[in-house]
Amino acid sequence: MTKKEIVTKISDQTDMKQIDVKRIVQMALDMIVESLSRGETVELRNFGIFKVKSKKARLGRNPKTGENVQIPEKKVVTFKAGLVMKEKAK
Repeated sequence: MTKKEIVTKISDQTDMKQIDVKRIVQMALDMIVESLSRGETVELRNFGIFKVKSKKARLGRNPKTGENVQIPEKKVVTFKAGLVMKEKAK
């Protein structure tokens, strides 16, 4: 499902204009991204938890040349599904 499909469904179910729904959905997504960029955890009850975790630097291998390459530390966003989502996904 795309953001456009979400906006369309919400608009149809609420009789709000798509442009207004799109603005609200985008604001919510922007707030999530902003919080994660500050290293905060975003918890949406019954949906799930977004967290920023650090991956340690490690030694990798270039598959083309076979040469060892140092991979630097980086931050990644992880998601853990909430109980309601886990139940519906079954």
